This record gives sequence, structure tokens and C-alpha cells, in this order.
Amino acid sequence: MDLIIKNTKLENGKIADIGISRGKIVKIGKISAKDTETIDAKGNLVTPTFIDSHIHLDKCLISDSTPKNITGTLKESIELTWNRKKRYTVNDIVERAGKVIDWHILHGSTIIRTHVDVDTLGKLMPAKGLIATREKYKNLIDLEIVAFPQEGILQDEGTEKLLYQAMELGCDVVGGMPHNEMTDDDGKRHIDICFEIAKKFDKDIDMHVDETDDPNSRTLQYLAWKTIKENYQGRVTAGHTCALSAYDVYYAAKVIGWVKKAGIHMITNPVTNLMIEGRYDTQNMRRGTTRINELIAAGVNVSYGQDCVKDTFYPTWGQGDLLECGLITAHAAQFTQHEQINYLYKMITSNAAEILRLKDYGIAVGKTANLNIVDAKTIPEMFRTQADRLYVLRKGKIVATTKTEKKLIKE
Repeated sequence: MDLIIKNTKLENGKIADIGISRGKIVKIGKISAKDTETIDAKGNLVTPTFIDSHIHLDKCLISDSTPKNITGTLKESIELTWNRKKRYTVNDIVERAGKVIDWHILHGSTIIRTHVDVDTLGKLMPAKGLIATREKYKNLIDLEIVAFPQEGILQDEGTEKLLYQAMELGCDVVGGMPHNEMTDDDGKRHIDICFEIAKKFDKDIDMHVDETDDPNSRTLQYLAWKTIKENYQGRVTAGHTCALSAYDVYYAAKVIGWVKKAGIHMITNPVTNLMIEGRYDTQNMRRGTTRINELIAAGVNVSYGQDCVKDTFYPTWGQGDLLECGLITAHAAQFTQHEQINYLYKMITSNAAEILRLKDYGIAVGKTANLNIVDAKTIPEMFRTQADRLYVLRKGKIVATTKTEKKLIKE
């Protein structure tokens, strides 16, 4: 064995050693160390690497070089990126995205799905920048890139062709934003186009869907129908779906039923949506998040992501820490029970792995040793204390360590 992690606390509460050889977990149980390199976990929790299933690395860290978002709305957030997007360069994107990737690694996330804008403003430059970033960081993270038409497809003429080119260039997933079209019919055509592209390249789909407080925004139902019609169950993800919370309870229940039947994965992003939704409410301001609890109760697979880091949508906050995002998600969804906190943990581990359709993931013999040792004994304690990621392992090798020292001085 190349490395033995002694005295780890597994998710089931048992204490065990983990033996690693050539980047793989080869034994879980009692292991004699002998002359092998050893880490003593001291009874702390070991987790699989965290997965950020939704972020925009091409936009991160641009808030200091764009005008201030006065209204705080999604509409203004998008518009404020227009001029900055035209000035992107590959090096600019690699530098900014690289900083945020470094933060992710320090915080225990070595698998990331990022959306990248594909439109007639930035053209393919954002995609080229993130493809270069993926190559630079290939030994430290797995980076999956979603070609994302934020400006629309029908209303941004030329974007459909660019999406095909982005996929040929090396993007991994087809994105969409159907509610950002001029008419409901165009929104449906937007979805149809995304399926046409996905089927041509045999790729999965991950769309921003109904990211608005408007109860009249209803593209999620059509997405569910289209997913079933195209036999794409399990290969489609819907992000944000904020309007789902604005629907009346009867229509919401109907749509959630269709989402479950279609096998659509859902990603909520409370850290951003708590900021940009509800901006037109004058009282009883809405949380802006989707119906997290109802989706979970229906058996829908739900995850959450960082979404934004210091961009026009989330100009001050974000550090690529999924425990921080989880704490915010727990408050937005009013998670207080032990089983809810355990689900919160699943949202950035097994649930996210299901979205990305990862086979080589988890803590089991034969799996790649992408692991975190955190400074906590339980999952609730990990979120409550925002525990240090004491060791972050990538393919059995230590890639990051953190140990915060605190000392109380009493007179």
C-alpha cells in the first residue's frame, strides 16, 4: 500500500482504516501500517470528495471590473456581463477560474461541473478559456463543461451554430435557458434545439429553468414532457427552477410529478437565488429558491452548487466552499432534523455523483481514493462548525491541507 489512513470515521459511524494503492482504495478495515506512509484521522469523518454540480467559472471574480448591480435583479446581472464578456481572453479566464478552482480544492471539492456562456457576445472565447483551464488543472480536478446559451437561442441569432461548435470544441454537456426567450413557443423551440444538439453528440443536458419569481414562467413542464418523449430519463438536469415556488400548490404538485416521472435531476442554488430573486416584492419577500422539500419528498434527486463567485449575480460573496453553501441551503430550506442534514450531505456527494453519472465515486474497495478528512466527528457537526478539510486527497495523493488553530486567552 502507498498510504494508510488510520482511525477514520465512516458515514455509518464505524471506525476503520483505509488502505490505498496506486490511487485506489484496496482495503477498508483494520490495517497494519508497518513502513507505509500513514495519516492518523483521529476518529474524524472521512468523506468522498465533494462535487460542485453547478458553477460559472467563466464569470467568476469579475465584479470588481463591472458596474455595480443597482437593482440586484437577474436581468441587470446578465446585462452587466455584456461588455466584460466581449473583453475576455483565454489567459484572463484561466487566471480567474484557476483561483476559484484552488479554493474548491482547499475546501474539498475536486469534481466540478461548470456552465460557460456561449453566445454572439463572447462567441467561443469563454469555452476556449475553460477548456484551457480544464487542461491546466487535469491532474488536480475533474472539470465538466456545459455549453450555456444564457442570452437565448432564438432571440440571439447565431447562438445555435455556436452551440454546435462549442460541443465540437470539447464541451461535455448541452446547456439551456428556455425561459429567456421572447415567447412561450420560442422557449419550447429552445428546448427542442438543445435536445437536437445533445442527441447528435450523445451528451447529457443541464438547463437553467424558470429562474424567476414569475408564476407564468412554465418551461419546466415542457422539459419534463420532452425528456420522456426523447427517452432521455436520467440524462437531464434542471437548475434553479425558482418559479416552481411561485406556482400554486396544485400546479406545483403536478409539475413535480412530471419531473419525477421524467427522471430529471434538480439543482438548487440558494446562495445566489436568495440574493437576486424576490427583488420586485415589496413585502413578504420570497426566498427565491425552488421547492426543495417537496422535490425531496417526491423522490426527485436534488443537489446544490456554488453557482457564482464575486460576479454580477453574486458580487461580494462566494469562496468555492460547499459546506458554506450547504449551511445557507439548510437555512433556506429550513433543514433542522438529523435526516435532513444527512440529505444535505448527499446533495454534494452521492446525489451530485448521480447527476454527473459517475461510476468511480465513493468510499469502497476498488474506487479511486478521492477523499476528504474533515475536522468533525459527525455530518451535522461538519456543517455546523464549517469544519476544516484537514486533508484533501486526489487519486490517493494529498493535494491540500488545512488546520485552523484557535486559542482562548483568559486573564
